[in-house]
Parts: sequence; structure tokens; C-alpha cells
Amino acid sequence: MTFSGYLLERKRSAFGILRVEMGDHPVTFSEIPEEACAFALTPVYNGRGVSRPRSCRQDVSFQLAIPIASALLVEVAEVSVDCMIVKPGVEVAGLSDVGCQRENNEDSYLYWEPSGEEEFQRKGRLAIIADGMGGHEGGQEASRMAVETVREVYDHAFRDDPHAALVESFVAAHTRIQDYAEQHPAFHGMGTTCTAFVLRGRQLYIAHVGDSRLYLVRDARILRLTRDHSYVGRLVESGIVRAEDAEKHPQRHILTAALGAGRDVAVDGAQQGVTLQDGDDLLLCTDGLWSVVTEEELEMAVSRNAPAECCAALVKLARHRGGPDNITVQVMRVGPESQP
Repeated sequence: MTFSGYLLERKRSAFGILRVEMGDHPVTFSEIPEEACAFALTPVYNGRGVSRPRSCRQDVSFQLAIPIASALLVEVAEVSVDCMIVKPGVEVAGLSDVGCQRENNEDSYLYWEPSGEEEFQRKGRLAIIADGMGGHEGGQEASRMAVETVREVYDHAFRDDPHAALVESFVAAHTRIQDYAEQHPAFHGMGTTCTAFVLRGRQLYIAHVGDSRLYLVRDARILRLTRDHSYVGRLVESGIVRAEDAEKHPQRHILTAALGAGRDVAVDGAQQGVTLQDGDDLLLCTDGLWSVVTEEELEMAVSRNAPAECCAALVKLARHRGGPDNITVQVMRVGPESQP
């Protein structure tokens, strides 16, 4: 089910009224707690809103997003939703928001898993996030092409090695974006970050280009599993800039690697998988989130909330702090039956 919802009205009382437009048929949800001004939709939704063959109609659930620091209010919320069936073993949610200062959303994200049990055993689960650049049309197209190409190539080119298939899919996306820009001069300079992971059983495989991030949250601790391919990221690695100052650095948006940019692309990611445990959480996000929300706040939101509420609370917090960029987050919680 794909639709766009808009928060059109809220009342400053014990309960608010939430009105959602679905095509020509507006629906009003009443007696929604005032704090629930951000969407908390389950189980999985795709930021580009493209229905997959295994999509199914789901009731939309607006749930309380627990404030992290203070009472946070979101006056307008818009989200495109693709509800999908998820095999047992994980809980997944994602949310993409245009932010407060942009007119278009250049982010894309996707969750995919094979429908057949045998294929699922071999290929596992795939989650992708991308942040496009090159003007709003170029950025939108680049991020869309990235997530769709990575999914397509990973599925069809997979042999026995998830990491090798991820790398191959990233290279294919890089080439496809470059070819598209060459054929369409108006899109010259288009490119995108891309961060993806595969979870097969308890083994995690990562591929990464750009400055979107993947975090692991375990036992109330947060660990970043990717490094930023950016000018400021290099300054941090060389010790010139402190890590805590990088998020506010005026040149933090200058990338040193992106899909579609440059002749070749070097894909980050260890060939050996990372072993996960029951209760581990994986958080994918674009810089529209991590540039305004601290890692401590990310950890608190993940540890104290279910994935859907976590996504809503984090987007809400980023908007409260000005939302200067598009905001996209995807959270996966590993359950006790994650072994496929």
C-alpha cells in the first residue's frame, strides 16, 4: 500500500486530531496522544513508495514517540509507505522525511528479502539507504537508481559470497548512474551515497560509499560500522579535526567518494562478516539525521524504543533542530529466531 499522509491539524490538549489524505479519501484519526505528531508506521516501508510483489496492506499505526530530551512537536509530516511481509527473526522499520528546509527528498531506502525459503537461506536480508546529490532531480534519480540497482544485481548476481555480491552491485550502480548522466546532460554531476548491509543468519556483511552511516547498538552502547568518505572524515582520521566537531564543520558535506562520481569506485566493507547477537540493533541513516542528532541520542532512541517508535522519535528530533537536510533512518532489531 502506497500513500502520502499529511498532518493537517493538531490540538493543544490531552488529545489531538490527526487528518491523513489518502488519494481522494481523507481519513481522520481522533484521540491520538498529542505527542504522537510523527508517523510511527510498521512493519517496513520504502522511502520511494514503490510496491513490491510481496507487499501487503497493513493498518497504519500512529504510536507515541517518546521524547528524548524534551517535548518535541512536528507540525507537518509526510511519508510514503510500502508495507511488506518480513520473515520472522527481525523487526524492521524505516522513515524518510523531506526535512524543514528542502523542497524535495533526495534520499531513498529499501528493505528486501527473497520470497522463497531456499533463496532466503542463501541470500539473507538486504537493507539499503542512499542520499542523492546533483540537484533535486539528479539527486532523486541517483539515489533511486542506486537502491534499485543494488537490490537487482545482488539478487541476480549472487553466488555464495554476500560481500562479493554487494560489491558487484555497488559497481553496477556506479556505472549505471554514470551512463544515465552521460545520456542525459541535464543530470551531469549526479551521484549518491550508498550504504547497504546483508544479514544472513547472524552474519552481517556491509558495503559502503559516501557519508551515510551504519551503526550497531548493543547493550546500550553504539558503534559506528562505517567511515565517512568526506573531506572532514579525512581530517578526523588524520587527527586535524576532533570527531565531536566533525558534525558541525562547514565543509562536512564535501564527499571524497560517491556512486556515479569519478572514474572508479572503491567500496568499503570487510570481507568477513560481523557476528550479531540477540537484541542487537542496526541503524542506517543519512547525514540529515546524524549531523543534528548525537550518537548518544541515537543509542538512547534505539535502546528505549521499538524500531517504529525509534524512527519516529529520531525524525521528530531532527526536525525540531531545524531539519536542514532530508532525514532518512532504517532500524533493524535482531530477535532470538533470526537464524534463517
